[in-house]
Amino acid sequence: MNRVLIVDDEPQILRALRINLRARGYEVHTAATAADALAAATAHPPDLVILDLGLPDRDGMEVITGLRGWSSAPIIVLSGRADSAGKVAALDAGADDYVTKPFGVEELLARMRATARRTGPADSLPLVRLGDLTVDLTAKQVTRDNGDGAVRLTPTEWHLIEVLLLNPGKLLSQRQLLRAVWGPGYDNAGGNLRLYMAQLRRKLEPDPARPRWLITEPGMGYRYQPPDD
Repeated sequence: MNRVLIVDDEPQILRALRINLRARGYEVHTAATAADALAAATAHPPDLVILDLGLPDRDGMEVITGLRGWSSAPIIVLSGRADSAGKVAALDAGADDYVTKPFGVEELLARMRATARRTGPADSLPLVRLGDLTVDLTAKQVTRDNGDGAVRLTPTEWHLIEVLLLNPGKLLSQRQLLRAVWGPGYDNAGGNLRLYMAQLRRKLEPDPARPRWLITEPGMGYRYQPPDD
């Protein structure tokens, strides 16, 4: 993931991100309008897009829709909009993550690294370490280091944890998870999702009341936060 397209109508943000990302070896292209963003993406197909929603000519949502017509490049939205509805709409339109302004460059870089891990090539489903647990997504089993029996998950729990673990660091909206796990027609079954997330936390988190890995983003969705090791 080397070529980044930054779309924002604030010159100081474009300049700061261009300097910081180029210093870290990224090839950076910038645009200040939706029209310029789509043209730049066509001329220089990006590996990742950092997109402000409040553009002067068109709403940034139109850029997401336009890009998703032909590109699978991850999109990280930057916006000063604080309402959760706007964030969920961006995620449902095809954005991969959402960072609210003002933001720190280090936070944005961390989100970029998480996106790179999620979209990187993989030959098989991974083994994921969660504290003293090993989650084997291929064998569909969870084991403890001390050998004290396997942790049993139901088929629906397996489906849900698989979607989360295969998207490390990515904010997944409630609608995305419901459709991925339960299928079309379950967009309003948020109670099911909360129930199964609570069950997974009881089985996998050291302290379910203070989850370390299965994180709730209030009003938006859920995120698997990988361990720091």
